[in-house]
Amino acid sequence: MEKKTLTFALMDAPYENSRTVTALRLIDIAARRGYNLTVFAYEGAVSLTFAKQAAHANAVHGRDAAQEDHPLPKDWAAALFSSAEKSGGKIDWINCGLCVDERGVGESIPGARRGSPGDLWKAAEASDNTLIIGTR
Repeated sequence: MEKKTLTFALMDAPYENSRTVTALRLIDIAARRGYNLTVFAYEGAVSLTFAKQAAHANAVHGRDAAQEDHPLPKDWAAALFSSAEKSGGKIDWINCGLCVDERGVGESIPGARRGSPGDLWKAAEASDNTLIIGTR
């Protein structure tokens, strides 16, 4: 049986709402099933793979960074790459370059790359299905 290819387009920034977490859960399921995936991140979603994310302390609650244990979306994305590889699939994670420039998040974790909206079009044409998760 031929391996299926899925494309996901994400728009929301990390932490802003549950859509991002839901999308990452769907991507995780597909990665664990060995699908080949394209993730096109645009608008605030380009921050998901920003390499300079850092855990922080919470002085209000008197906790250090380890105690705060705040999740970092870049770690979630890295885990997706790992899951896909272990399951025989792959993820082509494309960050919209225009959105990256606007937000100053040009340094991404390994596995994410810079692209353009044209890459979303090409990925959607080459995929068995495409899910676009908008903001409204």
